[in-house]
Amino acid sequence: MLVKLIMYGLLLWLAVWGYRQYQQPSTRLNVGMKAPAFSLPDAQGNTRQLSDWQGHWLVIYFYPKDDTPGCTREACHFRDDIQQIHALGAEVVGISVDTVASHASFTSKHRLPFPLLADTRGQVAQAYGALFDLIVFQAAKRMTFIIDPQGMVAQTYSNVNPDGHSQAIIDDLKRLSAF
Repeated sequence: MLVKLIMYGLLLWLAVWGYRQYQQPSTRLNVGMKAPAFSLPDAQGNTRQLSDWQGHWLVIYFYPKDDTPGCTREACHFRDDIQQIHALGAEVVGISVDTVASHASFTSKHRLPFPLLADTRGQVAQAYGALFDLIVFQAAKRMTFIIDPQGMVAQTYSNVNPDGHSQAIIDDLKRLSAF
């Protein structure tokens, strides 16, 4: 009985510790800072770099896992709102620690009209403060960044709710691009 109590206590402690780690960005990337450069493969295996979008507004959204309920809703909302986002001169890029093959399947299944980038080692997520790392398990935290045409962070979002997030991005792009 005592052994079970100790085990349950350890599991509870690990769950609370893991959740707190998930909620806290590992690196603080603030508005006005230069966006960290990256070079990652997309769902077709083509290498994409931050500089590919220089001169355009860019929405970079990090998400935990392909084909999970929240991540699917978020991706599909961006898909459904992509015309409005493009009309504001912006592009969308999704990044997770999933593989190129996983991204290819997810993109095809949900007809996503924007690239998903495979950050399988978590280095880009780490640079943006969006990596959840429990030593044996890594995932991207649900975070989003709007990057301005000069490559500077214009807006950050942490603890993103997938429902309504793309509309918040559209509203902020309207406000930001008005300057």
